[in-house]
Amino acid sequence: MENETKLTLIKVIHTLIWVFFNFVIFYMLYAAMPTAASYANKLDVWLWIGYGFVFLEGITLLTFKFVCPLTLIARKYSNSTKDNFSIYLPNWLAKYTKSIYTAIFAIILIITIYQILN
Repeated sequence: MENETKLTLIKVIHTLIWVFFNFVIFYMLYAAMPTAASYANKLDVWLWIGYGFVFLEGITLLTFKFVCPLTLIARKYSNSTKDNFSIYLPNWLAKYTKSIYTAIFAIILIITIYQILN
């Protein structure tokens, strides 16, 4: 397999994982919202499974010094200095994705704690 093909495969896998985590994070946001929780009792097992996925992702990023392991693998097949060389995202989103999703997760955590305490 050529380097370009390997890089493309890594980018596809990385993008699919990113999309999966978008579903997880935005479901968690929906489930934690007071109106959603009171309407359908969404502080359910799926919310806690989402916390588990985010926890595992956090441990993975901590282990690899806040760099996705797929980015490290892709580095072998590219000399690009762009933030999106290893994923099919706009460069600005690839650059700030950890900051954006950490902020959203912090909001989810605060709302969940509020919901539990009330």
